[in-house]
Amino acid sequence: MKYAAIIRYGNPEKIQEVRPVHRQYLASLKSSGKLWASGPFTDDSGALIIYEADSEEEAWQLIRQDPFYEAGVFQDIQLRPWNQVF
Repeated sequence: MKYAAIIRYGNPEKIQEVRPVHRQYLASLKSSGKLWASGPFTDDSGALIIYEADSEEEAWQLIRQDPFYEAGVFQDIQLRPWNQVF
């Protein structure tokens, strides 16, 4: 099942510093089939990340392992099951 995370960033001084390892982490999720899509909003206030996970708990685990989460960049996270229509 897909889970959409709508994320608001905080800790802006960490974004540029941590972004390379954050993107490496996302690339590893994509390679393993755990990431469907991701990207920041154009104003860099946050991001949309769509995970492929067996449960909501697994999706939260993927979020908590993200270097952005560990660095405090993810300030607010709304996680919702998501159905792809097109």
